[in-house]
Amino acid sequence: MTPVLIVEDEFLVALDLEDIVCGAGFGVRGIAQDKAAAEALAPGSGIALVDVNLRDGPTGPEIARMLAESGTSIIYVTANPSQVGQPAATAIGIVQKPYSPDSIRWALMVAANGSADQPAPPEFIPLRAVA
Repeated sequence: MTPVLIVEDEFLVALDLEDIVCGAGFGVRGIAQDKAAAEALAPGSGIALVDVNLRDGPTGPEIARMLAESGTSIIYVTANPSQVGQPAATAIGIVQKPYSPDSIRWALMVAANGSADQPAPPEFIPLRAVA
C-alpha cells in the first residue's frame, strides 16, 4: 500500500493517526513534527496527513504545497480549516479535528483509490470532487 507521512506535532494525536493508518492497511513513512522533518521524510511518501499548526508554527500549508510538488496526495487534519488558505494542488480535503477513525480511513481510501464506496463522513470537507 501507499506509504503515508504523518505531519503532526502532538505526540498522542500522531500515535493515534499512526494506529489508524496501519489498521487501514497502509504503511507509515514517518512522523514529522515540523518542516525540516517533513522535508527529510518527503521522498517516498504517497499520501500525507498534514496538520496546520506544528512545532515550528503554522507551516502545515507550506509543507503540503512542497509535498504536492512531488505528487503526494494531501489530506489536511486540523481543527482550523480556515488556516489552510490556498490548498495544495493535490489536496483531497480536510478532516476536521476532533475526527473519528472512520473519517481518516475514508480519506485514505479516497487518496489511494480516487473514490470511496461510502458517503463522506461529517468531519470531511472536500477540496476536490470525490466519486
